[in-house]
This record gives sequence, structure tokens and C-alpha cells, in this order.
Amino acid sequence: MRTVKKLLVLSTILFTSSAVYAGEPYVSPSFDQGWSFGIDGGATTPLKNHAFFGDMRGWVGAHLQKQISPAFGLGVESYWGVNTSSWSGRRHAPAFDNSYTGVYGAVDLPTLFGGLRCGGRLFGLELAAGAGFGHEYDNDGANNTGPKDRNYFATKAGLNFNFNVNNHITLSVRPAVIWNMTGTEGAPLDVEQTSAAYTARNATFNITAGVAYRFGRGIQCASNLASEDIDALNGKVNSMRAELASAIGLLKAEELRTDELQNQIRECRESLREVSADNMESILYVYYELAQSNIRESQQPVVEMIASYLKSNPEAKVIVKGYASKEGELEFNERLSADRAESVKSMLESKYGIASDRIKAEGCGILEQFKELSWNRVAICIITKE
Repeated sequence: MRTVKKLLVLSTILFTSSAVYAGEPYVSPSFDQGWSFGIDGGATTPLKNHAFFGDMRGWVGAHLQKQISPAFGLGVESYWGVNTSSWSGRRHAPAFDNSYTGVYGAVDLPTLFGGLRCGGRLFGLELAAGAGFGHEYDNDGANNTGPKDRNYFATKAGLNFNFNVNNHITLSVRPAVIWNMTGTEGAPLDVEQTSAAYTARNATFNITAGVAYRFGRGIQCASNLASEDIDALNGKVNSMRAELASAIGLLKAEELRTDELQNQIRECRESLREVSADNMESILYVYYELAQSNIRESQQPVVEMIASYLKSNPEAKVIVKGYASKEGELEFNERLSADRAESVKSMLESKYGIASDRIKAEGCGILEQFKELSWNRVAICIITKE
């Protein structure tokens, strides 16, 4: 149980290291950068129930790793034990005795606790843990009576001692322990039928030395960028600032325009309130269809009534205030309200011969005085006397 708890703690460190990293600001590599490929060679031997040196055999493999953050990387690896003799002391035909293939996570401890060093570190120490599948090779023996190949689920934990020759080449020594989690007797991966797990009896010790090549520039400090990268970033920042300033300018202009329109609407409404109740007969309404400014035949008698009154009262004038309901775009409704006022003025002038200086037409935008939307599509005609 203690070993299990240790592995859980190790896994927690691996999967949270990138979240807790708080070192120097850095620029994450793109997907095609931050990769490294390594070739390793060394030895593997059982930890218990076998001769540590007597059953030792060659151990060769390769790994591919992607650096996710300055302190955290993910990778895949595969290793093969070179055939010298079986662990039971019997020689057999396959070129390899056993193999392991799995995935792993690696935490660079100096970077995790000391932050990213822009100039790089000569030495590094990674804590690595992973899981995969083990395989033991065997021949069938005479008349197919010998042992068969066996599979098992395995976990791995170890340390990677890295010597960074330059920005691309790393030499490393990688001791690790691989645990057979399910045993190899009976059905593979049948956990309940075996006593295998985190015990030395079902584990191997492995140590390799190797060389890895890092592709691309990898993790870089933000302050250690090339001049062309800095220029590109500055260009993006300046472009975004210019776009922001332009958007703020447009917003302020729209706010001013909105205030102006609201003032105009307020003035129009105030002028309506100035007409006293006993003069309501001097206010006439011309209603319009949705999005239309032409005067319908049913509304023309209203215009004719206004013309008749103006002809009978030469001192009288008319103020025509055009409105639109709130449906549609604001800019369109503003034009529409002006067009409705002009339609009344135009008919009074062209059809009834009323002088233009006796008619004042103005568009007042959107009217929301009436709950019935169609009542707000109107030209309100106010007859006044000097």
C-alpha cells in the first residue's frame, strides 16, 4: 500500500506540474516544435528471485517526447531486452527476451522549482512515470510443448539525469523500475487471478544511457526572443491597439449621434405637449403602412382638410412632424420619418397650392407613444396661428 500511495503522489505531481509552474514568462512552442527523439542502451535485470547480475541482459530502445511547458513533457517509449538467457536459466531462440512499450510524463524538477532559465541549464533532472504493456518472448519448444509468449500490463517510474550539450543535443542516464501489474500466469491482464502489482518480485530494474536530439527552438523565455519575433509581436500589439482605438472612436461617435437623436425626439414630444387640450381640433394625423412614406388614398382626406383650413385662414401655418415605429433599423427609420413629413408637405404644395413658407416639415425619428405599433407610423400635423 505504501508503494501505491507513492505512485499516486508521483502521478499527481506529474499531471499538475504544468499548472503550478510560475517561472519566467515563456513562449509556448507550436505543435511542430518542442519535439525530441532519443536512442538509449543499457541493461535490465529482475529485482528479486533472480540473480541481479547473473540474469542481467542488454536493454535497448528509443523514445519520442513533446515538451508541453518548461517543466512538463509527454512521451512514448519502447525498449527490448537482448537475448542472453531466459530468467529461468534456459536459453531460447528469439532475439529478444522481453519488451516494454508505453507512454509517460516527465517533470523537470530544477525548472519546476527554480523557474525557466533563459540561458538554459547544463544539467537537468526529470522525474518520470508512465504505463504500458510488457511482453515476454519465448519459443514453443519441441513439438510446440514449450512456454508461450506472455503479455502483461506494466507501470514505470524513474529518473532522467540529463546533460545538455547544446540547445539540440542531450546526453542522459535513465534509471527506472518497471512493475508487472497483472502477472504472466494464466490469462493476460487478469488482475483478480494474480498477486502481481507493486512488489519487487514482479519488477525489473533498468538503466540506460543515451542521446536525444531536440527539434526546433523549443521553450523560450519571452525576453529571449529573436529580434524578428519581437518585431512581429510588437506589430501585432500595435495593430490591436489601433483597432481598439478605432472601435472606441466609432463607439463615441455613435453615442453622440444617439444623444442628438434623443434630444430631437424629446423636442418633438415637448412641442406636442405645448398644444393645449382645447385646441386638439388643430392636430390632425396621417397614418402610413409599414416602411412606406406614400400617402394612402384613405388618408388623403386628412391632407385635404388641412389644405382647406389653410386656404380659409391665410394667417395659419402647419407644422408636420413625421414619425416611424420602432421596427427595423434606426438609420432607415430616421429617413422614413423625414420622408413621411415631406410627403404631406409635397401634397399640400403640389396638389393644393399651399405656399412652402407656410409649411414646416421635420422628421422626428421613432415614436413610442402608442402601444399599438401602427399608430406610431404617423405624420402629426399641428396647425398654428401667429
